[in-house]
Amino acid sequence: MKRSLLSRTWSLWLLSLICMSHISSAESPYEHLEQGRQVSEQGIRHSFLLTGSKMTAIFNEDSEVIWWIKGGSRDGTVLQNGNILICEAKRVVEYVKGTTDIVWSYKLNRKKNKEIAAAWRLEDGNTLLVENGATPRLLEITQEGEVAVEFALQPETDNAHMQSRMARKLPNGNYLVPHLLAFSVKEYSPTGEVVREIKTDLAELGGREDRNWPFTAIRKEDGSTVVNLTNGNKTVIFDAEGKVLWRCDNADVADRFADPCGGHLLPNSNFVIGSYGQKDRKKPIFFEVTPEKKVVWEFFHPLAKSHEIHVLTTNGVALNSYTK
Repeated sequence: MKRSLLSRTWSLWLLSLICMSHISSAESPYEHLEQGRQVSEQGIRHSFLLTGSKMTAIFNEDSEVIWWIKGGSRDGTVLQNGNILICEAKRVVEYVKGTTDIVWSYKLNRKKNKEIAAAWRLEDGNTLLVENGATPRLLEITQEGEVAVEFALQPETDNAHMQSRMARKLPNGNYLVPHLLAFSVKEYSPTGEVVREIKTDLAELGGREDRNWPFTAIRKEDGSTVVNLTNGNKTVIFDAEGKVLWRCDNADVADRFADPCGGHLLPNSNFVIGSYGQKDRKKPIFFEVTPEKKVVWEFFHPLAKSHEIHVLTTNGVALNSYTK
């Protein structure tokens, strides 16, 4: 019942977002911002939340900004109630739908750690986040600001910025955490025990010389895991034992990979990939690739850097879940 109600609330909010797609730029309070451009021979149009070092914004299917905050961000999600959860370097903030009013926040304890790498709202209302620094750790924070879960992470490096990224909680209650310089996506139990590990420095992927640093990891329903490998410039699907099932790199997509960080697995099994390090503005900062490695959608922007993406609608149809 609860899931059904949340799903209906989510769908209603996304339908209102679709309606907002028809607001002209002249009527938008964000008309001073640079607009984007979507290209798709298949006619695909997405609305989405973009987080990055130079811009944090929601774009509609016409590539217009319909929500924006100053400053950069690392992770972000539009929640079931329409509020927007944004992870910055030193805090996590929940904004009221369509506004910059803050209803919930968490600030980093700077005496212990240097930065927050990811944040994710859970079904019970807790917020999952990971901190990097002297005591790298995973936390679940309640709505009241109390610590519900805490355990030490094992990033295998003292380099705080490279310890962890897009952590997520799995349906089985475990946690999936990419560790860049460990060349590993580790699955932790609720008590902090590593119960499974996916190595990204495999020889067939180019080894450590290819700098296959895992950034975004998404567990699929079949037990396989999609992983963006940043400096390795590739996306790989690993099976439950950590063997390579599928890979896509620049040879497949005409050099569109440029430090792929964020990604969103769509219901049709296509994968939207963010090229965070893209400096050539004639190339997309986001692109969508099919399982056959065909690029079917691209997003261009003169300024934004694509750290993470949350796709909200496709051609006027709301996605039924905010899981990515």
